[in-house]
Amino acid sequence: MTELTMSSIASDSRTASISSALPGWSTLPPEYAIPEQAPTQAEAQEYCRRLARSHYENFSVATWFLPHRLRQDFFNVYAYCRISDDLGDEVGDANASLQLLDQWEAELDACYAGSPRHPVFVALADTVRKCEIPKQTFVDLLTAFRQDQRVSRYPTFEDVVRYCRYSANPVGHLVLYVCGYRDAERQALSDFTCTALQLANFCQDVSVDFAKGRIYLPLEDLRRYGVTEDDIAARRNTSAFCELMRFEVERARDWFRRGVPLIEKVDRELAVDIELFSRGGQEILNAIEAQGYNVLGSRPSISKSRKLALIARAVWGRLLWGRSI
Repeated sequence: MTELTMSSIASDSRTASISSALPGWSTLPPEYAIPEQAPTQAEAQEYCRRLARSHYENFSVATWFLPHRLRQDFFNVYAYCRISDDLGDEVGDANASLQLLDQWEAELDACYAGSPRHPVFVALADTVRKCEIPKQTFVDLLTAFRQDQRVSRYPTFEDVVRYCRYSANPVGHLVLYVCGYRDAERQALSDFTCTALQLANFCQDVSVDFAKGRIYLPLEDLRRYGVTEDDIAARRNTSAFCELMRFEVERARDWFRRGVPLIEKVDRELAVDIELFSRGGQEILNAIEAQGYNVLGSRPSISKSRKLALIARAVWGRLLWGRSI
């Protein structure tokens, strides 16, 4: 059977969207729309592969270290996460996003009921069945994306951690499920790493998030260090703001340290992946520190040479299989 590309799926007469009447779909790639008829399993899997490979080179790098038998399942999970995130973050209208997320969750329900139409859910149904993934894990991610439409400030660090419980931690649980791990101990360790990655992103993207109307840094921390929203809006990297960022970076590093034991509790392929992503997150924190915590108006990033060094280290670690990669 000839597999279809994402663009041909979008243009085929069988996939005329039934969802175009809802506001918001027109702001997203046309292939995201829910088709009138479900594609074949082969077409759906190709859709997920193409979507995953067309976003973020880090995803392709990570899949180098995964067993071949698991790659399609990770493509399927990634495709779900990617479109879910875009429904929450790329529409530009909170009410429209909420409507689209409701429709997306209805497709998730159909996936578990055995009657999905969207390619992502047609492909994902096989992963759900094989890996026995609870539906709530996928629902939790949608909870975070809905929260982004309603909540733009977080009074305390505990509030931020609760947000991470939905925005970041389910991703780690999905990875563990696909790799065959279902126990609470590994999930708890994964939560530390996933929350740490989210905290690192919050530190990296203060200006980006503010442009979207959001502040993820705890308001109690802003008050403690004497930082105002006006400082963030004007991109004033004051000494007070830099001290605030120093504190946030060290706290994120502590959360990364708490998640390290997970590396010793999974097989080597997954351990390399966890190590790679954990070190990548810590490199973001190092980049923030290297530019003197001046993140407002100057988003810290990892240089290409550092990325290559991380990948080389991971490859070497897999070849030798020394647990300290």
